[in-house]
Amino acid sequence: MDKKIVVVGLMVAALVALAALLALVFSGSGSFRGTAYGEPYPVAPPIELVRSNGERFRLSDQKGKINLLFFGYTSCPDVCPTTLAELNQVLTSLGNKTDLVQVLFVSVDPERDTPEKIQQYVNHFNSKFVGLSGSMDVLQGIWNDYGIYREEVQGDSAAGYTVNHTARVYLIDMDGNLRLSYGFETPVEDIVNDVRLLLK
Repeated sequence: MDKKIVVVGLMVAALVALAALLALVFSGSGSFRGTAYGEPYPVAPPIELVRSNGERFRLSDQKGKINLLFFGYTSCPDVCPTTLAELNQVLTSLGNKTDLVQVLFVSVDPERDTPEKIQQYVNHFNSKFVGLSGSMDVLQGIWNDYGIYREEVQGDSAAGYTVNHTARVYLIDMDGNLRLSYGFETPVEDIVNDVRLLLK
């Protein structure tokens, strides 16, 4: 009799432990991993620039898609190519939902980045990426709206100056709201997790 009670007790304990483990796993998979904006979610500041093909790009026209926005420049030696390569991995991981996500790369170096040059640059990572540039005055307003830090640093190399800049990816949801942001070298799977949650 005592042996049966011990066995039943162990089985109950095992079931409770399993239930707790499953609850932990499923609750973790349902939470965002990026840095979240508080509710009510702020509307993403407008972006309106001319694309390399002469068409006008408006962020407001992108509603219905998740936009992953990054500010950088084509002469960047490390952070920008790394981030764009990782964003390409994000799209690859989404399979048939890729068309619901748009990657935007906005220049912080308009003196060297023409709309044509920046689009050619992003095409090396993924031809569906949109590269955007414009005049210093127009871009300065966009940088200010997104809180982008930018500083030119003169160098002795053939590449000339470099640009220190904010290295965050901004996730804009399908309603045009700022929802999440990600620091440099955030694991790709964290961004994929959040995009999938918002696409549900």
